[in-house]
Amino acid sequence: MMQAILVFLGGGLGAVARWVFGLAAARWLGTAWPWGTLGVNILGSFAMGLVMASLLRGGAINAGAENWRLFLATGILGGFTTFSAFSLESARMIETGQWGQAGLYGLTSVVVSIAALFAGMALGRLNG
Repeated sequence: MMQAILVFLGGGLGAVARWVFGLAAARWLGTAWPWGTLGVNILGSFAMGLVMASLLRGGAINAGAENWRLFLATGILGGFTTFSAFSLESARMIETGQWGQAGLYGLTSVVVSIAALFAGMALGRLNG
């Protein structure tokens, strides 16, 4: 139960941080291009690398570090951007020499997710 609370609290903080970042990016850079989303994806991916490298220093994640991983990586960064998790998973495939799997994962994630968005929009428009 404690682990679920850590993810819940971190996720809320991450979502608020994403919202604030998006507002700031729109104010500073305008809304003609999705600067906020791009910035969040890049910053979140960098932070995921930093967090995971720090937690994994010296080997496997111990019990205390697991709670930090859940709060920081799954919670805060998951609420901030799921792109950071996508980047971590892709990097793990690349590090283990699974280049084809990483490429397929990346291409499938982007193409199928955009297709799913259009499908959802089409379905939503049928009801309205």
